[in-house]
Amino acid sequence: MNATVAAPAATPTFRQMLNKVPEVTVYFWVIKVLCTTVGETAADYLNDNLGLGLTKTSYISAALLVAVLIWQFALRKYVPGVYWLAVVLISVFGTLVSDNLVENYGVALETTTIAFTILLAATFSAWYASERTLSIHTIYTTRRESFYWLAVLFTFALGTSAGDLVSEKAGFGYLTSILIFGGAIALVALAHYRFKMGAVLSFWLAYILTRPLGASIGDWMSQDKSAGGLGLGTTVTSYVFLTVILGLVVFLAVTKTDETPSAEQAEPGGGAPPAGPRSPEMTV
Repeated sequence: MNATVAAPAATPTFRQMLNKVPEVTVYFWVIKVLCTTVGETAADYLNDNLGLGLTKTSYISAALLVAVLIWQFALRKYVPGVYWLAVVLISVFGTLVSDNLVENYGVALETTTIAFTILLAATFSAWYASERTLSIHTIYTTRRESFYWLAVLFTFALGTSAGDLVSEKAGFGYLTSILIFGGAIALVALAHYRFKMGAVLSFWLAYILTRPLGASIGDWMSQDKSAGGLGLGTTVTSYVFLTVILGLVVFLAVTKTDETPSAEQAEPGGGAPPAGPRSPEMTV
């Protein structure tokens, strides 16, 4: 009797996707700090200078953020303009979340700092439990991208609360806060490059710390000299930093120096990441 050859199992449908976030280069860190600075000054500009108030500003920024994130999720690869626009808007919205809790609802900065720390830790825990990695070089499924942007949101909200706690509540002032958070980032870099601290942990620690650093820079440049700032105002500071961000994003869009290799993944999000080395997150 002839043996019957079994038919091969059905092959799942695949789509070609590039990593949805940029390669971590020096441009990444520069733009990230600029975005965090804009997040602080733009929120103040919309709230105070235009007189929209925290509530209206929050609604407007939330609507814009949702629209841009829908655009970002619909893409099949990293597009500099869309990605960094989402980062700017999530920076503004994260700032407003913290400011609303503190100013409109009277929640102490100590409480918001602890609460956002817990929420961020919970996000990382759920992300790792689901995907077994927190690497930003593997953001090529919808599920991983969802975890990524949720983590980014909480880093901005946490950074805003922590920055205000150090510079204002603790009374260190803006310039001293810049030195504190800049020094903390330098220690993370030292731990990574000199003492071989893991790339993923190093990246996320630095990513979190850039938020209060950028917020302190924004406040230092925009606030009145009587308050320890340079007195440039939120309008000038916001437009200067937005112009620099735009220039860098256009440069990256043209040169494509921060794109990562492609990877095929099954739809919807999930599945094991493809084999092969990935660049460490702290590489610049």
